[in-house]
Amino acid sequence: MKKIDFNDKTTMYNPAHPGKILKEYLADISISEASKRLGVTRTTLSRIINGKASITPQMALRLSQSLGTSVEIWLNMQNQYDIWQAQHNPPQNVKPMFEAMA
Repeated sequence: MKKIDFNDKTTMYNPAHPGKILKEYLADISISEASKRLGVTRTTLSRIINGKASITPQMALRLSQSLGTSVEIWLNMQNQYDIWQAQHNPPQNVKPMFEAMA
């Protein structure tokens, strides 16, 4: 069995922010109309569509109910996006909890 190197950034791709996918999904529906149907403010939806805010579990549930999709598809897209971003912008000054024993 081949061992997967999760630190190998070349095997990953740069996933689109789920807001971009949502924008394509909504097609010709205006942000104002979509936000009314989702029961959120126009600002909230606009921030997601423009990649400035994440899709929360609550928003994923709203999208699922309104669009007939699964909750998991939206959360998985957001998770993949967040993981890729974190791996390509790693935190600084992190030290191991346990030093290797000599």
